[in-house]
Amino acid sequence: MEGQLKNGTILTSESGNKYTVVNLLGAGGQGEVYDVECDGKHYALKWYFKGSATARQKKLLEEIIAKGAPDSSFLWPMELIVPSQGNLFGYIMPLRPKNYKSIVDLMKNRVNPSFYVICRTAFNLTKGYRNLHIAGAKYQDISFGNLFFNPDNGDVLICDNDNVSYGNSKPGGVLGTPGFMAPEIVRGEARPSRDTDRYSLAVLLFYLFMVNHPLEGKQEASIKCMDMAARVKLYGTDPIFIFDPDNKTNRPVPGIHDNANIYWPLYPEQLRQLFIKSFTVGLNNPSKRVTEPEWMNLFANMMSGLMKCTCGASVFYDESLEANGVAHTCWNCQQTVKVPTRIVIGKNTVVLNQNSKLLHHHIYSDFDMETVVGEVVQNPKNLALWGIRNEDKLNWTYEKADGTQIPVEVGKTAGIAAGVKIHFSESVGEFK
Repeated sequence: MEGQLKNGTILTSESGNKYTVVNLLGAGGQGEVYDVECDGKHYALKWYFKGSATARQKKLLEEIIAKGAPDSSFLWPMELIVPSQGNLFGYIMPLRPKNYKSIVDLMKNRVNPSFYVICRTAFNLTKGYRNLHIAGAKYQDISFGNLFFNPDNGDVLICDNDNVSYGNSKPGGVLGTPGFMAPEIVRGEARPSRDTDRYSLAVLLFYLFMVNHPLEGKQEASIKCMDMAARVKLYGTDPIFIFDPDNKTNRPVPGIHDNANIYWPLYPEQLRQLFIKSFTVGLNNPSKRVTEPEWMNLFANMMSGLMKCTCGASVFYDESLEANGVAHTCWNCQQTVKVPTRIVIGKNTVVLNQNSKLLHHHIYSDFDMETVVGEVVQNPKNLALWGIRNEDKLNWTYEKADGTQIPVEVGKTAGIAAGVKIHFSESVGEFK
C-alpha cells in the first residue's frame, strides 16, 4: 500500500524537530497515518488529503495543540508539520501500542476481555470524555474508530482528536460517523455539541457491553437497501430502541442480533435502566441524556460488584434483585450464586471477595479508581475471620452493633461483620 509520502521522507515540524517517515499505517476519510521516527523514538503522523488540508482545519489544530490533552488517555496532537512548499500539512501524535485493540476486534471475537475489563474500559473511556468536556471542548465524532483499549486491564487510548473544538468556536467540517450521530444531527437540525457527544458515547458504550447497535433490530433487518433515506429513518426520524419497554416493534431478531439478546440480561438492572434512558427519553431530548458522572458511578459499582460462582464464572451483584427478594443466578451454570458480604458507602457498594480492595472513590466519591485505601485480609491467627486493613492516610472509626466505637489506625484491620459500620473521614460504610 502506497501513500502520499514515501518511506524515508524527512519532514520538519514547526518547532524544528525532524521526523523520518518509516511506513504507512493506514488511511481514513481525512488523511493517512504514518509511523515516523525522531531522535530514536517513534510517533504517528496524520497527513491530510488535499481536500481536508483546509485553513479552518489548520486553525483548529493550532488551538487543540495549544490547549493540550485533557488527560493521558488521549493520543493528542503534539505539533504541526507544514512543508516549506505546498499547502498540505499534518500533525504528530503519540503512536498507539500494538496491544491496544478496537471494539471492532471485540465484535469479531478477536479479543475476549473479562467483565471487569469491559467495565474498566467503559469507566476510563467515559472519564476521558468527561475531562474533555470539563475543559470546555466537544469531541464531535465519537465512534468505533477513536477508541482503543487494552484487553488485559481496560486502559484506553482515544485517538483522532483533530476535530475537537472549544467553547463557541466554529466546529470543523465533521458532523460525526453514521450510526453514532445524534438523531438531531441526522435530521439536520443541530450541530455537534456536548449533548450530541453524550448520545454518541451511549452508542459506543452499548456496543462495548452488548456488541450490537442500540437501534438495530427488526427495523434494520427489514431494510433491503441501506441507502441514505434508510439511514435517516433508522437513526434520525424514526429511531426506536431495541429494548424500549413501551415499544416492542424493533426488538432484536434471533439469528441476526443474537449478541443483544445474549448480553442484555447478564448485566445489572441499573445498566439496563441507563441505556433505556439514553435511547428513549434521550433520543429526542438532548438535555435529558445520561451524563458522564452518572455512567462513571455505575461503572465503578459494577467493577466493585463482581461475584464468583462455584463454576468459576463472574456474575454481577444486582441490588434490584435483592430488593425484590430474587436470588442471583449464574448465567453459565444456572445455579444460585451466594452473595458475599458487602460494604455500602453512600451510593458506592463493594462486594467483599477474598482479594477485594477499597478504592479512593469508594470513600471520597471522586472517581479515583486507582488509589487503594483498604484491602480485604484474613486473620493469620483465625483463618475464619476476615477484615479490611486501613491503607488510607487517615484513621477510621469502627462502630459495633451496640454503638461501641473503636479507632482503626492506618495499618490496622477492621473486622467484617454484618450491621457494623466504619466511619471514614468523609463518609460512613456499613457491612450488609
